[in-house]
Amino acid sequence: MAQKVFDDLFLKKSSSQEKFQKPHLEGSTYLVNGEIREWKGANEKVRSPVLNSGTDEENILGSYPMMSGPAVIEVLDSAVKAYACGRGKWPQSSPAHRIECMEKFLDGLKKKRDEIVNLLMWEICKTYPDAQKEVDRTITYIAATIKELKALENKESTFISDSGVFAQIRRAPIGVVLCLGPFNYPFNETYTTLIPAIIMGNCVVMKLPRVGVLCHFPTFQLFRDCFPPGVVGIISGSGRETMPPIMATGKIDSFAFIGTSKAADSLQKAHPKPHRLRVCLGLEAKNPAIILPDCNMETTVKECVLGALSFNGQRCTALKIFFVHKKVREQFLTEFSKAVDKLKMGLPWEDGVNITPLPEPEKPHYLNELIKDALSKGSNIVNERGNKTDRTFVAPTVLFPVTSEMRVYHEEQFGPLCPVCEFEDLEDVFRYCDQSEYGQQASIFTRDDKAASKLVDALVTQVSRVNINTQCQRGPDSMPFTGRKDSAYGTLSISDALRVFSIRALVAGKEEKETQDLVTSIINKRSSNFL
Repeated sequence: MAQKVFDDLFLKKSSSQEKFQKPHLEGSTYLVNGEIREWKGANEKVRSPVLNSGTDEENILGSYPMMSGPAVIEVLDSAVKAYACGRGKWPQSSPAHRIECMEKFLDGLKKKRDEIVNLLMWEICKTYPDAQKEVDRTITYIAATIKELKALENKESTFISDSGVFAQIRRAPIGVVLCLGPFNYPFNETYTTLIPAIIMGNCVVMKLPRVGVLCHFPTFQLFRDCFPPGVVGIISGSGRETMPPIMATGKIDSFAFIGTSKAADSLQKAHPKPHRLRVCLGLEAKNPAIILPDCNMETTVKECVLGALSFNGQRCTALKIFFVHKKVREQFLTEFSKAVDKLKMGLPWEDGVNITPLPEPEKPHYLNELIKDALSKGSNIVNERGNKTDRTFVAPTVLFPVTSEMRVYHEEQFGPLCPVCEFEDLEDVFRYCDQSEYGQQASIFTRDDKAASKLVDALVTQVSRVNINTQCQRGPDSMPFTGRKDSAYGTLSISDALRVFSIRALVAGKEEKETQDLVTSIINKRSSNFL
């Protein structure tokens, strides 16, 4: 839409940005074999979604390498060399040494906190409190991972005996891991696979997201200084130019990916031996909110607004479709729409801001296409501020009624768009869940124990988490995060992630004195890092 309806919300030249200065980071480097190397090829400019008021002038934040060809394979080969079929310095090092290296990295990361927070605000327009939370949560996650590995080591340090055989069962690394993170949580969600992969003794190639890329560049020096050469390699550029050639080598042992199921399928197929590829995938979701007549409406509206529109709805865990019982449909729509329209739109560092510019260049157009499709098939805009777009600003929009003929009923909108459906019979809701391609989470809102029991028992076979009278969410990180169908493969939590990026290995022997004495001698002399 050409109208500049939100022009006053964009950056004004007269505004003071003393605390949150626009960053400029020429990230023309990549990390390979323990070296921060200059990229001599093409770079891509990083454009902030924060535009200037009164103009279409962009704010350029820096650039990053559009890597391709031999340089990408060189990064992979440095990881393969460092792993050395499991006999490299890092996979052969003791857990205590790996923990020591990770603690050094954590100490350095804490000093980079404010710089990373500022980059998150300017590049993906995460609000100041949310940007702080993302970095702080990552720091906490690393500390908790270290603590969990120590506990795991203590638990697995003992021997077991069964049927005349003794054994020690511990965990060994998998190999070379390819790690890709998303744009919406480019720091935290990337690290939820990167950190456990590294600390378990794997060597990792990290592909940076094209949106949300700059927040990683302050860490290059930390990775170089805290880990042996080749343990962490970092590349950037087009996924289509960098990922298929890496997969086609067959040198990737584990694939950690957060993105779309289509991209995940394509990359797995590019591997010559996909049956040998261990995967951990966080994919799409279409999480429903199911609102029953006896719900606490105040709580329901509050949780639904948070669940649908935190970080503009750009979360896989966001509530993305609402099923409201006919008896309370009118009340819900009235109160929900008012609450949505009260959300403050503005720039990420402004106090109390909820809705910020969208970082994906094509997203405003896509959301408008979903709205047009719904309106053409009988839906309506319910809230006063709905269906208004100005460049990177998209006002939250509530649609009702939404039916199965509409695209937004099926597609993951991943933005500030709230489709509402009416139901009388819960079988209609169950039918939606049964037929959905996705199965991450659901939220139910009720005060009736009988109704809640029926919903819980039905939904736990369709989604991985049922939230009662609260929004869908990831966390706490001690709890498992996974999904069914096209929403996920594998489980992540602090403890689960350590297991995802390792394999159980055991040393065993007959309970005979000569063998037992040999193992005892190995342990006493501490000549093995495994035993």
